[in-house]
Amino acid sequence: MKKHRTLFLNIIFICITIANCSKTESDLTIRKGILTVGMDISFPPMEYYGHDGKTPEGFNVEVAGKIAEKLNLELEIIGTSWEGIFSGVETNRYDCIISSVTILPERLSRYNFSKPYIGNSLVIVTLDSSQVKPLNPSELAGLGVAYQTETTSKYLMTQLLEEGIKFIPFEYDLGVSCFDELLLGRVDAVVSDMIIAQNYISKPGSHFEITWHGEPDQFYGICLKKGNDDLTEAIEIALDELFAEGTMRMLSIKYLGYDMVSAVRH
Repeated sequence: MKKHRTLFLNIIFICITIANCSKTESDLTIRKGILTVGMDISFPPMEYYGHDGKTPEGFNVEVAGKIAEKLNLELEIIGTSWEGIFSGVETNRYDCIISSVTILPERLSRYNFSKPYIGNSLVIVTLDSSQVKPLNPSELAGLGVAYQTETTSKYLMTQLLEEGIKFIPFEYDLGVSCFDELLLGRVDAVVSDMIIAQNYISKPGSHFEITWHGEPDQFYGICLKKGNDDLTEAIEIALDELFAEGTMRMLSIKYLGYDMVSAVRH
């Protein structure tokens, strides 16, 4: 009887081992065979809608697609506002966020992150015709300043207020609204990610210019639900391959005009 019991337990162990070994990438995602990605599609050139107004395009869109290919999964992008983007990954609305999410200590305590895949910094932008040219954040005192909510721009503006530098805040849900307000003369300056600002400045006939450029101290990562370690590891492996192949550098030059990825990966 004991011999039969031992044989039975061994068979169960073998079955469990086979089941674990046969686990594929499609088992890692909320919906089998699909990598669902939350994205605020309002940050050209990182993520935006194409000319048809329906098709997502941009750097992050292609990165998401390349990762899905590496994992043998279909890609589904779920457009969502930045204000609710983190709650979406917490409630399993999508598998991950690939939407220019800066890796911050407070976010690391609440979510899983991949290693950085691109670097960035903050800038101050004014109209080129403006008489006001803030050369550093402290010179924003007394000015109307536009920035996007729940971004590193807001973190900087909050820090300035805590330091006693008083400005007139104009906080918007969309990054594009900040630049629209500046163009209309309703604010004096915009504090923004350099990647986003460069997109507006590089356009033909642009009336924007950067007056202050911060140190490259922002690093974007792919954000996942806390504890989703298997998918985090799979995405990390896919990113490593994309860097090794030169795909990430190629995409950076394609959408941003220069290499902003190689320095963050060692």
